[in-house]
Amino acid sequence: MKLVVDEETVIQLRDMTEEEFYEFCSLNEDYRIERTAQGDIQIMPPAGGEAGYQSIDLSEQLQRWTRRDGRGVAFDSSAGFQLPNGATRSPDASWVLRSRLAKLTREQKRRFLPVCPDFVVELTSPSGRLRRCGKRCGSGWTTGRSSAGSSTPTAKRFISTAPVESRS
Repeated sequence: MKLVVDEETVIQLRDMTEEEFYEFCSLNEDYRIERTAQGDIQIMPPAGGEAGYQSIDLSEQLQRWTRRDGRGVAFDSSAGFQLPNGATRSPDASWVLRSRLAKLTREQKRRFLPVCPDFVVELTSPSGRLRRCGKRCGSGWTTGRSSAGSSTPTAKRFISTAPVESRS
């Protein structure tokens, strides 16, 4: 595996600015890269076939609901969000109110969105990451205004966290 950092930049990965992190992700677009609130870089593996099928099904259902509802915009797993706690995350599916997106500049909309989604769903692998994902949903997303949940592709289990008060 080869990660690319331009030859003029030698940086401590943990100390990257938002701009440096965005550039790092752009230089390594073949990887799904996230950042924790502590600044640690996480490289996510590709999904397995079952999870990929579940993810597209989930995204399709969320998009269908979004069109009927009309109040927000749905995002797939390629969208990144800069959270209030400093983390940058890309949930499997998410939704944000249009009224909140309207407050962002065009440039902000082209990069990682500086908002915490109003709703987030994370799929996990069947290899036992449900507890870790539930913990991530509980602390990683609800630092802003999200309602979050996680599920495994094969099991009919879903972990949900209640919405938290808005910090917009």
